[in-house]
Amino acid sequence: MSENTRWLNEVKWDEHGLVPVIAQEASSGDVLMFAWMNRDALQRTAESGEAVYWSRSRRKLWHKGEESGHVQKVVDIRIDCDNDVVLLKIEQVGGIACHTGRHSCFFQKYFADGHWQAIEPVLKDPQEIYK
Repeated sequence: MSENTRWLNEVKWDEHGLVPVIAQEASSGDVLMFAWMNRDALQRTAESGEAVYWSRSRRKLWHKGEESGHVQKVVDIRIDCDNDVVLLKIEQVGGIACHTGRHSCFFQKYFADGHWQAIEPVLKDPQEIYK
């Protein structure tokens, strides 16, 4: 094993070889999205300086922004105290992280009357993003 990849062994990967990842906008502190990484995705993220995730539905690596152009430039990579959650502090190119065309995937708010409501606007129609 390379000395350069030893740090990856400190991550507590789940039974599927994955770790949960939170993408947080470095400038605002907004939590933009949640995703998963495998070892290769985390290593590629560290080497390239851009977020690469593991798509569980497509079962393949996913370079954030490969279709939309909304790349995530990595400012900082952190791990929590249990070594089982990764936090990426990122710069969100184009200001859109969500496939719905919103700034954040966390755009729905719970209201006490028992419903969820979208409280953030669509910045760009997803049909324009994913032609």
